[in-house]
Amino acid sequence: MSRFAEAQSAPPPGAWAILRALLSHALPVLVAQLSSIGMMVVDTALLGHVSAADLAAVAIGGGVHVSIVFGLVGILQAVAPVVAHLHGAQRDREVAGVLQQGFWLALLLCIPGCLLLLWPDWLIRGAGMDELVEAKVRAYLALLAWGLPAALFYRTFYAFCNALGAPRVLMLIGVGSLGVHTLLAWGLAVSGWVPGVSGVEGCALSNIVIAWGACMLAGVYLARSTLAERFHPFAQWQGPRWRTWRELLRLGLPMGMSNLIEITAFTLVALFVASLGASVVAGHRIVANLSALTYMLPLSLGIAAMAAIGRAVGGRNLALARLTVRVSLYFSAGAALIIGGVLWWWTQALVQAYTNDPQVAEIAAALVIYIAIYQFFDALQTLAAHALRAYRVTFLPMLAQIVCFWGVGLLGGAWLCYWSPAPMGVAGFWLASVISLVILAAMLLPMLWKVMQATESTP
Repeated sequence: MSRFAEAQSAPPPGAWAILRALLSHALPVLVAQLSSIGMMVVDTALLGHVSAADLAAVAIGGGVHVSIVFGLVGILQAVAPVVAHLHGAQRDREVAGVLQQGFWLALLLCIPGCLLLLWPDWLIRGAGMDELVEAKVRAYLALLAWGLPAALFYRTFYAFCNALGAPRVLMLIGVGSLGVHTLLAWGLAVSGWVPGVSGVEGCALSNIVIAWGACMLAGVYLARSTLAERFHPFAQWQGPRWRTWRELLRLGLPMGMSNLIEITAFTLVALFVASLGASVVAGHRIVANLSALTYMLPLSLGIAAMAAIGRAVGGRNLALARLTVRVSLYFSAGAALIIGGVLWWWTQALVQAYTNDPQVAEIAAALVIYIAIYQFFDALQTLAAHALRAYRVTFLPMLAQIVCFWGVGLLGGAWLCYWSPAPMGVAGFWLASVISLVILAAMLLPMLWKVMQATESTP
């Protein structure tokens, strides 16, 4: 009997063994993700002590930048389920070609991404922000365009490593990047290391340096690591191939759209509330940072689960895939309940770590309760969405996210904020986000069970 046939017929390991395997993958990913989001936290914390205008600018500009980057990155994440399926089916010779096509696709995606960052008028025009804040936002985004190619190349590498269960290098690069960024951003944004550069421009310059540094380290790792010995990622380099692109785009376009939908449902709120004043935007930014931090645990577990489920489905070990789905859902839901309690209990201490402005702190503290509540539902929908990606189902989840995040979250939030009988201000957007996550979890979980049943009934 071949190894492939043995994998199909072997009984799945126990739930605890699966959980240990998931956590051994998810924890390095979590550290890498926290390091990435930690760079945003550093920017927020530093600029919170520079001026409210700089903090508002990084809130608005950061929201635009993250929305563009992660929309494009979502397309490149299609590399992960494709590589996981190939690896699970023991077709390792085809893995390098998928990675190379991912790099070509990243190069193509740089063009629209850079154009949007250099000319963001259609995104920020009409937001009603102060002239000073708008000028800072434009300068911030124009600088970040120089780091976009490196960010997209690195995220292609990121998807490749996760699909093969090799996340530790991502952790090491992430932690190193955060350390260097903390020092460099402080020097450029606060301490005046470069004459004429300060505030948001200093943070942007530091981000550019970090992006290219991480990209070069990823290239060295691919060329000299054990992955290089096994998969030969740079050998027999292929030119662009439409057949592989078609497969990546079929999965990746809905994934990129899903990323864009989910991110904009939170980050673009800063644009929609810009007319309420810099203090409101700054308070929202602090809570958005906390929300992003807490999201990293279910996201990391979702990435690990997607790789494990994808390999199991590729190897037709469907019992293992089903058990992995259950274990990841139960663990993430339990962890979310604990995180929500911590946020509620330590609200004041967390807010005070971000700002010494009493008005900004008061606004932020009033909003923390919303992210404490929605942790449970956010964890469920995140794990369900990533499991569906492992089964190569991406279009229907995207439609559900459009309805929930844009329909309920953004439009409903705008109504609660400005036009309801008792306008809630920025809190209206956060209440709408809670409702949207409840509905989305109720849509994606049944969808996941139906997909698993259909896959198991297919010979």
